[in-house]
Amino acid sequence: MKATASVTQSRRTLNQWLLRLFSTGWHPPEEAVMLTTAVIVGLGTGLGAVIFIWLLGAIGDGVQVVRNTLGDVAGLLLAMGVAGLVVGFIVDRWASEAKGHGVPEVMEAIAVRGGRIRPRVAAAKILASSLTIGAGGSAGREGPIVQVGAALGSTLGQLLHFANERVRTLVACGAAAGIAATFNAPIAGAIFALEVVLGRFTSRYFGAVVISSVSASIVSRVFLSDRPAFAVPAYPLNHLGELPIYVVLGGLAAIVAVLFIRVLYFAEAKFDGWAAPQAVKTALGMLLTGLVALVLPGREVLGPGLHFIGEVIADNITLSLGMMGALLLLKLIATSFTLGSGNSGGVFAPALFMGAALGGMVGTVANSFWPDVATNPGAYAIVGMAAVFAGAARAPITAILIVFEMSNDYKLILPLMLATVLSTILADALFAESIYTFKLKLKGITLQGGRDVDVLQGVTVGEVMSRDLNTVSTSTTLTELSDVFSRTHSHGLLILDPQGKLWGLVTVTDLDRAVDEGLPRSTRVTEIGTPREKLMVAYPDETLAEALSRMGIRGFGRLPVVSREDPNRVVGLIRREDIIRAYNMALARRAELQHRAKRVQLRNLDGTEFVDLTLDANDRAVGKTIQEIASRLPKDSILISIRRDGKVMIPHGNTVLQPGDRITAFVRTDDSGTLFRCLKGTADGKEEDGKTGSG
Repeated sequence: MKATASVTQSRRTLNQWLLRLFSTGWHPPEEAVMLTTAVIVGLGTGLGAVIFIWLLGAIGDGVQVVRNTLGDVAGLLLAMGVAGLVVGFIVDRWASEAKGHGVPEVMEAIAVRGGRIRPRVAAAKILASSLTIGAGGSAGREGPIVQVGAALGSTLGQLLHFANERVRTLVACGAAAGIAATFNAPIAGAIFALEVVLGRFTSRYFGAVVISSVSASIVSRVFLSDRPAFAVPAYPLNHLGELPIYVVLGGLAAIVAVLFIRVLYFAEAKFDGWAAPQAVKTALGMLLTGLVALVLPGREVLGPGLHFIGEVIADNITLSLGMMGALLLLKLIATSFTLGSGNSGGVFAPALFMGAALGGMVGTVANSFWPDVATNPGAYAIVGMAAVFAGAARAPITAILIVFEMSNDYKLILPLMLATVLSTILADALFAESIYTFKLKLKGITLQGGRDVDVLQGVTVGEVMSRDLNTVSTSTTLTELSDVFSRTHSHGLLILDPQGKLWGLVTVTDLDRAVDEGLPRSTRVTEIGTPREKLMVAYPDETLAEALSRMGIRGFGRLPVVSREDPNRVVGLIRREDIIRAYNMALARRAELQHRAKRVQLRNLDGTEFVDLTLDANDRAVGKTIQEIASRLPKDSILISIRRDGKVMIPHGNTVLQPGDRITAFVRTDDSGTLFRCLKGTADGKEEDGKTGSG
């Protein structure tokens, strides 16, 4: 409470000072204010990067002391496990946004929260990432600094009461400064902010983003050095015959990039679905990372790994194919364990690492077959770094520029551009989401040009389609068809053949037309219905936005939903009323997302917090109404919402709680355990150990 009061008083003092400054009648030009604040964000992010790198070194030295004292293996696993425990506590207690690689949270803030990020995120992210990476976690340092810079920019914008657009600009400035300070690559930093974080290139943002990026790079060079994150030699394009080899490399890079996205989020889903405290998950993730690293004697997959890759490229790839393949596979697994379990770090460096290993393999094979053409395997490793990152992040310009700035040489620009653009295109064809946007997609946020778009893109056909189908057979006559329409009150019926496969669709309009034409009552439905080959269909895994667009082309009121594996097997029907229900569901999801954003800002402000918990079948509250359990709830607590079957409900006294209900409650922090026991205690009266998941 004292700390909160101190922060509030500081804000008031700053606001009063600003009011006195501008009440004198002097108002600086808007461009000057924006550029000045951009410089402040850049300098602050640069200093944050210096502190972060210093912390990494200090924690790394401490881990080495533990390893020397207890032995290499025991010391490593102990240090990583303890680091994971602390990181989990930080994430769970202070800032859930510090979990994972950070950039999606920045993109989410820009898209749906006007760029607003909690100030505490910067401190929590630096500390959590320092522990994760310093102890040996397989993650990069660029993601944390991007989030730290973004949080600094957002905090400054909020203190100065900037409009949302200006706050977004300062968030982008912080992101650019983070990349510039980490890799000593100011051009790539600016382009990363525009291409990935904002998702659009406009002159409105460009000047401020560049100024911030340059400011951070200056600070980094003053306190650290003017060298890039790691230096790579300037390999030339030796022969035009190498270009087809780079095409192959671009295709393979796309496959590796998509595999990286899939495996990382598969691991994250498994850890998130495990009912254990966050600290246990992060500790286990670090221990598994350590065990993976023990496979190789040099523990090369620990940490970002960029210095190791730099040395390998400088030697023009002297590793064997087997070693490079092992490095690629183990780095993928180790990174998924580290970040999927909730530890803090970036994906930029691991993507570069895997790209270098892939490129080294391609270059080594090419050199063995065509030594006069592919003379430098190291060149393929450099291009592979950019290609895999471009495929994973869908950021080809950033990938090209960051490698260009690291190598400081123009000779590889042709294969660099060819492989990165090809990798981006193929990866996009294989998997629509990038490693950053996929996390947002799972939350129901679809970005287009850096903005959240059509709410129906966050709901799938399978979630709202009707499964209770009204059908007729191909032998049904007009008389029978009329009876079915009267009985079901339906306006359209699916026609199934004797094998139960979709033959087509018949509507009331078709029947009316047949009657008007005087067709015999014994006429079969197949003579008036629309056959399968002329039907438009939907699939359960596609979005409602896609289905609605298809319905609007010809004004259809309904679409059969069929299986992708068997396009003639009907699994449901999507109708106009289902679209309306889906729209309401999507609006509820967006409202819930905005509600979560607001409550994150309020959490622990006055000793209260929002908590989420999911009911299981044997929990005490299941089957009871809110009124029945009200007397056992903590005095100062409110059940705010219940999420059930994709819908958000407002609880009332007669609402019956069911298994799978995800309850959001507002409660005093001291009473959160009591609330948990009241709702989650087993039906026989015994209480389970557990903890609420804070919002």
